[in-house]
Amino acid sequence: MGQFSGYTVEAMDVDPEPNLGGKDEAKEKPILVILVGAPGSGKSTFCDHVMRLATRPWVRICQDAIGNGKAGTKNQCLTAAASALKDGKSVFIDRCNLSREQRADFVKRVGQEVEKHAVALDLPAKLCISRSVKRTGHEGNLQGGKAAAVVNRMLQKKELPKLNEGYARITVCQDKKDVQAAINMYTALGPLDKLPPGFFGQKNSDSKVQQGIMKFLKKKDPPECSDTVVYIASENIQSHATKEKDSNQVLESCEEQKKTSVGSSISLENAPTLAFPSISTADFHFNVEKASDIIVEKVEEYVNKLGNARLVLVDLSQNSKILSLVRAKAAEKNIDSKKFFTFAGNITKLYSDGGLHCNAIANVTNWRLKPGGGGVNAAIFNAAGPALETATKAKAKSISSGKAIVVPLPSSSPLFSREGVTHVIHVLGPNMNPQRPNCLNNDYVNGCKILRDAYSSLFDGFASIVRTQEELCKYSFEKITEGAVQLDQGSRNGDQKAKREAVCEADMNKKYKSFVKELGPNVGSSGDGSTGGQITKAWGAWAQALYDTAMHPERHKNIIEMSHDVVVLNDLYPKAQKHLLVLARVESLDRLEDVRKEHVTLLKTMHSVGLKWAEKFLSENSSLTFRLGYHSVPSMRQLHLHVISQDFDSNYLKNKKHWNSFNSPFFRDSVDVIDEVSQNGKAVLKDENVLSMELRCHRCQSAHPNIPRLKAHISSCQASFPAFLLQNGRIVFSERKDANS
Repeated sequence: MGQFSGYTVEAMDVDPEPNLGGKDEAKEKPILVILVGAPGSGKSTFCDHVMRLATRPWVRICQDAIGNGKAGTKNQCLTAAASALKDGKSVFIDRCNLSREQRADFVKRVGQEVEKHAVALDLPAKLCISRSVKRTGHEGNLQGGKAAAVVNRMLQKKELPKLNEGYARITVCQDKKDVQAAINMYTALGPLDKLPPGFFGQKNSDSKVQQGIMKFLKKKDPPECSDTVVYIASENIQSHATKEKDSNQVLESCEEQKKTSVGSSISLENAPTLAFPSISTADFHFNVEKASDIIVEKVEEYVNKLGNARLVLVDLSQNSKILSLVRAKAAEKNIDSKKFFTFAGNITKLYSDGGLHCNAIANVTNWRLKPGGGGVNAAIFNAAGPALETATKAKAKSISSGKAIVVPLPSSSPLFSREGVTHVIHVLGPNMNPQRPNCLNNDYVNGCKILRDAYSSLFDGFASIVRTQEELCKYSFEKITEGAVQLDQGSRNGDQKAKREAVCEADMNKKYKSFVKELGPNVGSSGDGSTGGQITKAWGAWAQALYDTAMHPERHKNIIEMSHDVVVLNDLYPKAQKHLLVLARVESLDRLEDVRKEHVTLLKTMHSVGLKWAEKFLSENSSLTFRLGYHSVPSMRQLHLHVISQDFDSNYLKNKKHWNSFNSPFFRDSVDVIDEVSQNGKAVLKDENVLSMELRCHRCQSAHPNIPRLKAHISSCQASFPAFLLQNGRIVFSERKDANS
């Protein structure tokens, strides 16, 4: 058994790995990640996808946009990085950083309290050039024909980072597999997690021009050992010079390189982990011997289904009988002690007191899902604060024996900020205590069945959390790589659609990242919102920004109106000259699908506030025209009404998805929503498939091949709006203006 800060980790065969460490050891430094790569290598997209899903607070510093959305200076980047690191946030430096000289100041100006990493996106030059030439709306305006020459010139001077520059860790990505591994690795890196030091992934440190660039360059040097991945790490921290020497020695043999992989260097310490108490053996007096049999049976059934995720049985006492029984029986079954072990400690302080980081914890609750009652239930509700009770009410009012309910833990909860817990899974087992409701009177045939069902439901709920996170990571990476393939195909086929779709997802992900930066480390976690294993909408950390704004407007400077019911703010990336959001200040009202008849008064209030602002804008500019409405399936959590002018004159409107989200049945007019909810108790929603409809003018309905052509047309289109928009107050215009003109 290994001792950790006064607590005991009790393993089946050997001490569980990875080393959980003590409290002081586990306190993680902020990380400075220097991104290295040519234009078009995907640096900004890399940041967006990590920041969207990660629980560690990240800040992206981009020289192309640091000057209030415009290009700035290196000194501005250095100042911003220092400020963010001082606040305890980790930082991505999103610059090309292709030479040692360009990187040096960032490394030198931070002290030993900051861990320094480099991630080199050394992707094929052909791909970088193709992306750069074909992209639109780039922050630094490096696009079109001029981009090829710039990327070509920069690649000729490329210097990949080396350990002796001062980095603790370097990761080099030379293909989509490497990029996926790096995205997943930094996404999974929690606020208190740490990556092993060393040099990872370099194939050929001297290759400046990669194979496959013949179309663009006259010279090419094919890299050697193209299918190898290098892992160099040391148990003890060595000098940077020694590390560099070691890396050169390893690179001498291609055959030895082929035996190693990036994945093998990462321990299970960063794996998703569920901590759970023994169900029903405390207050419900279930037989401990029978319970231990069922625990081991269910763990054996699920442990390999969960991939690299871990299960941890927790009890307060080091001399717990249930821990001893389960440990012995699990050893007999040869269950992997890295994926399942027992832990003696307080389930609400597993990290702060014991150094064990768990993404999810199980709560043995009561049928009413209420706080109190003593034991684990009281402890978890007390530790999590009111936020857990509110989130639980939003999921369910009660629970049946043998069932589990997954509740994403709000970011405002102390369990989230202090312990890193993102989900609480409520579970109810069988009761053998005659002093408690629904006693089974020692009917162990039925009781054992219910207990098996309870553990199955618990582990299914945890599996849904793991699966949702994996799918989000996979989806994010596929969008990156698919966009690159579409661009390359578009180069050969002249397919304009590929241009539009390749930037669509990345732009959506960027949309509210300044919100996320403002909120800091406690922006809400992603949750699968499942009940009994059924997955519903998952809200990533980036998608929680509007919710936090609505619930805590006092934290934000961009509010233009606030009342008891609503908050009004400008859309950060407006799709027209005037684009406001009216947010409902009601818990558990995440989207239009959640609206019911009792919310009609709130809908009317939101419409009234939105109409007031539209009329204010019209008094200033009578040429404008407005629509007020909701997206059928929003990308951001918290019900919000769009108030948007119909000129659609905005550089942020870049692709088909943007256009169709406001000019197809996907956009539900506020007046229609109020009527439908009043009469039917809910609004009619349209599927996201309509977003792929062809581009058509919202006035004359003429079709157009791409966004630039469409924008050129609508800027001069004088046709009247379609008849249905002119009815029921769907279009708002000045009394001095005829909406048909």
